[in-house]
Amino acid sequence: MSNVVVVTSGKGGVGKTTSSAAIAASLARAGQKTVVIDFDVGLRNLDLVMGAERRVVFDLVNVVQGDAKLPQALIRDKRLDNLALLPASQTRDKDALTEEGVGRVIEELRESFDWIVCDSPAGIEKGATLAMRFADTAVVVTNPEVSSVRDSDRIIGMLDSKTRRAETGGKVEKQLLLTRFDPARAARGDMMSVDDVLEILAIPLLGIVQESPDVLTASNLGCPVTLHNPDSPAARAYDEAARRLMGETIPLRMPRQEKPGLLSRLFGKRAAA
Repeated sequence: MSNVVVVTSGKGGVGKTTSSAAIAASLARAGQKTVVIDFDVGLRNLDLVMGAERRVVFDLVNVVQGDAKLPQALIRDKRLDNLALLPASQTRDKDALTEEGVGRVIEELRESFDWIVCDSPAGIEKGATLAMRFADTAVVVTNPEVSSVRDSDRIIGMLDSKTRRAETGGKVEKQLLLTRFDPARAARGDMMSVDDVLEILAIPLLGIVQESPDVLTASNLGCPVTLHNPDSPAARAYDEAARRLMGETIPLRMPRQEKPGLLSRLFGKRAAA
């Protein structure tokens, strides 16, 4: 049975697109038939990270509006036979997407793929709600900073209220992917600790991707980090996150850090006062 995964977070710049590409590549490399969809209509970037920008002919909007058939728009990855991309349109806006049209595309993809990874745009507007609408699972991507965590908390509320599963009495399985984490800064209290983030969001931890230049290098070269540098710490973290999504039990390697974290220090000072 196929699984629709939305990679989401209210705040921009937290690593949703790089995470979508890396996780999709890891799933495909594990033998799973995987497609990754760019829902960021108007600000298309997933094709760049996947190294497919010169191969885009038709896109998600074309398929939704009936101007192209799904096989015409799917771009098969040249590195992995079982990985495909459905790009976004760069010349339209998010109003070009409809719930009926997106639902039809998702159902057609379910017939051919084990995993459908939906790369959500930032914010809480139509593109983001449609990206999560048909999800079975959500990967909530968060940076260890207060604004990012607050926006993710809002997204969790939307996953519990605005998805098809929520409206039919079910629930979307939600897991946290903490990105751009720096253990040294967390130890100094310059950013939130892992425990701080988990205490606020209260969803299971899928993985921790430490701050790494490997991610930026891979993105600039048009290759998911899990394919470009599979032995790097970031790639291993994404690989393990993908394996957990597939149901494997893999111990989570927590970065070494000292307490108290940022929130603990703030509350500690307040209590002392």
